[in-house]
Amino acid sequence: MYGRVYATILQRASNHTLPLYATATSQHATVVAFPFQSVPVQQGHFSSWGTSRLNQGSYTGEESENCLQSGRHLSTRQDLCFQLNQVQINSILRSNEQTVSVPEFDGRALNAVRKFESNQLAANTPNEDRRSAATCLQSKGMLFGVFDGHGGSACAQAVSERLLYYIAVAMMSKHNLEELEKSMEQDRPVPPILQWYKHHTDFNYRESASLYIDHLRVFWQELLDSEDHNEGMSPQDALDHAFRRLDADISLEAQVPLSNDLMRSTAIQVAFAGSTACVAHVGTDGIHVANAGDCRAVLGVQNEDGSWSAVPLSQDHNSQNQAEVERIKAQHPPSESDTVLTDERLLGVLMPLRAFGDVRFKWSSELQQNILNSLESGVDLDALNLYQYTPPNYRTPPYLDVTPDITYHKLRPQDHFLILGTDGLWDELSSEEAVRLIGEHLSGIHLQAPVSPSERQLKLGQLHELLLKRRARASPASDSNAATHLIRHALGTGDYGELCQERLASMLALPEDLARMYRDDITATVVYLNYDLAKRHHS
Repeated sequence: MYGRVYATILQRASNHTLPLYATATSQHATVVAFPFQSVPVQQGHFSSWGTSRLNQGSYTGEESENCLQSGRHLSTRQDLCFQLNQVQINSILRSNEQTVSVPEFDGRALNAVRKFESNQLAANTPNEDRRSAATCLQSKGMLFGVFDGHGGSACAQAVSERLLYYIAVAMMSKHNLEELEKSMEQDRPVPPILQWYKHHTDFNYRESASLYIDHLRVFWQELLDSEDHNEGMSPQDALDHAFRRLDADISLEAQVPLSNDLMRSTAIQVAFAGSTACVAHVGTDGIHVANAGDCRAVLGVQNEDGSWSAVPLSQDHNSQNQAEVERIKAQHPPSESDTVLTDERLLGVLMPLRAFGDVRFKWSSELQQNILNSLESGVDLDALNLYQYTPPNYRTPPYLDVTPDITYHKLRPQDHFLILGTDGLWDELSSEEAVRLIGEHLSGIHLQAPVSPSERQLKLGQLHELLLKRRARASPASDSNAATHLIRHALGTGDYGELCQERLASMLALPEDLARMYRDDITATVVYLNYDLAKRHHS
């Protein structure tokens, strides 16, 4: 079976380019007011865009020659090696994993979160997924987010740095916002807003820090001017307001003059790229989830018999969601009913139907062209992933917005964990499979249903297959980190539900220019809930 996969890979190896890789360093950050730090503008593929070169099949000879002349590398048969051993597999899978234990009492109240575990595995170079986690220091609760970028990583990067601040500020009381403003006016240290939990591989845009702080300040100044803001917004209102306000700021920043060329090119790249987002606010009473796009939040619930059930806390915004399809069609004239969605993509191009950035689907064509023309002459638009491209049938923009769907779930004693994942995870696992994997990983118990009367009538070969499947479910976990456990199973599950080392090795050994053809970037965060706290509330 895998021989056919290898043959296909080898056949395509001479037809795809290896993107230039931009490296960067980052630092740990904990309790800081504005940890906006660090890296150059990132480059990457249009992973969710129908116009991606990866999605157009093979290059022509001329394109391949151009790639060679530009210094890019083409994979050859000699580059392909699928003989990864167990140590190499584990090293790849665990390089980005994170485990954080949360104090039961944070000095203000009991925490609804006991710990969280997170991990990422890239397919694009660099990774277009991002993740965030932080404790709200001026209000209650913790925030967790996963962000799936397309058209490069720029938009996902900016949103992962900024969105949690907008949410936290919106929930702050007017008194606390006044303290922030006084500190800024008097040039004193600003009271910290968030306690961040950073992995050493996490990036930040240092050059844009001052811009991000200025616009966050404008946001809280407007809240101070509001007569209704006294005690701060509820989590639901804060999530909704923060999503829409940050997207508006991203659009504005790409249109106004900025202090230097790097900041301007970054702002334009952020706006023209895009990112979906799924953010959870976990408080002592319950969980609010805001989702825009095709990331997903799923609750793991343990039933009375010890089995596990998946409770969806978000809906995917893509063409498989009929309500979402009808919502978008209703926003445009009947004459566009056949063109708004083509080949299950927005205007035949974009898979997620809600997102940050993506101004190609929001601005007028004239505004887009004016902004691109305003860049300094000599700027390489290709290097910034800014292509002179207008989606087909672009008649009545905007076609896209970022308004999130928001759900609320009151915590119960049987609610044990929350999974946040980008669509790369859900492409490989169903919500039910993911919850079962984490539930059995958590309890160490692999429940098996009794052999049914019909199964007892199976032929010998069929019975052998059944036993293989049951044995696979009972295999001990090799990862202490639950997010790593999910990713390992997402890529390495064989025909009987068993972990297949050959399959896993082949998926992890794919060269950077081929990996995106067979899998997407994957980000998973597993939040373990303090269900003992829920028991006290229910008693």
